[in-house]
Amino acid sequence: MDYPTTIYPRYAYKAEFQSHEPEFDYLRSLEIGEKINKLRWCAASNNSLFFLSTNDRTIKLWKVLPYKVKKVKEMDLNSSVCSENTLLAENSFLADQNESCISNGYRLEWLTKRNKSLSPPTQGDPRTMFNTGDGAYARCRRVYKHAHDYNVNSISNNSDGESFISADDLKINLWNLEISNQCFNIIDMKPSNMEDLIEVITAAEFHPTHCNILAYGSSRGFIRLFDMRQSALCDQNARMLKDRESHGSRSFFTEIISSISDLKFAKDGRHILSRDYMNLKLWDMHMDGAPVATFKMHEFLRPKLSELYNNDSIFDKFDCCLSSDGRQFASGSYSNTFRIFSRDDGHEVGLVLNVSKNTPRSSHSTNPRTARRLPGFAWGKRGTENSGCEISSIIPYDFTTKVIHMAWHPTEDMIACASANTLYIYCS
Repeated sequence: MDYPTTIYPRYAYKAEFQSHEPEFDYLRSLEIGEKINKLRWCAASNNSLFFLSTNDRTIKLWKVLPYKVKKVKEMDLNSSVCSENTLLAENSFLADQNESCISNGYRLEWLTKRNKSLSPPTQGDPRTMFNTGDGAYARCRRVYKHAHDYNVNSISNNSDGESFISADDLKINLWNLEISNQCFNIIDMKPSNMEDLIEVITAAEFHPTHCNILAYGSSRGFIRLFDMRQSALCDQNARMLKDRESHGSRSFFTEIISSISDLKFAKDGRHILSRDYMNLKLWDMHMDGAPVATFKMHEFLRPKLSELYNNDSIFDKFDCCLSSDGRQFASGSYSNTFRIFSRDDGHEVGLVLNVSKNTPRSSHSTNPRTARRLPGFAWGKRGTENSGCEISSIIPYDFTTKVIHMAWHPTEDMIACASANTLYIYCS
């Protein structure tokens, strides 16, 4: 009782489906791939799951419905009747396979309702139904399209549960979840002459509690905060957060490595975590002159910027994430590693973790769906401002293997990170 056994969570397969299909824009003669750029969970009032997914142009709202898988336990019918019914069922199944399914899922919903409306077996019928497990299927509720001329890089849900924003390089649109054929353009950075374009939008996020506040990061390393109550168009009256120290000496690579690839609001609503190529920065909304903390991610790669530019690795966009209490931060790197930093410990190398199924410090289970433990890892020693350079001697960097996408559990000390085609879940 004094030392209870810790039970680590386990994950099992639930469902999978095709979110987007390859498309072709005939007006622009442009092929639109099926690759998903962003996923965002939506608030749900029942057991169903709602989330938004987007590729380069089209955003979809999905609903994942649970259902019980049932099978017949006993059946004692005439053999000739059974064989005839089996033949009819197979023909019906093959016929249904040839029919195209409606994209919004209404056919699937109709089939489900039809099965539920079938009368139960009469009394004395030897058939017995029993549950064999739980399942889930997805249905597309809304499709939001024809609103972006450039690739969508961000979607973010509003705290009011009724709207969300979508952002591309030059525009941010405000949508209502129930209205798919209309949106409001709240930010438009497109100049009259495209040669005058000096920056683009790289990431956008809604405030976690105030539905009228949003922030977006730019390719120049700036974060702009807007209050939608001040004006219908948020092109002006923005509060800018910028690191004045990092914009001192400039070089050919300065603007590339200072571009913000991701930003997240902390749950307290006051702090913002941003990630550029070199650093992970924590901002206070009340202090626009400099970040309150800077964690060096790739300082040891600064002498290799020319090599990174030649192999296009310098354009990699790494995600960042925060713990539920806002005291710890994580972001990915090369060589299949990611780092966790603590706000209380200041500037340091951080906790470096290698993402691999064969790591000796992970749990003994080889099931990639099983959450992995983190015992045996120690925090890096407290260093100076150049402590990030020490990591090059610890990990031989490999630009072909990298951890781009990461997410922190909203309430638990768990991190999900993706490497190539495998998802890993770590718990503290």
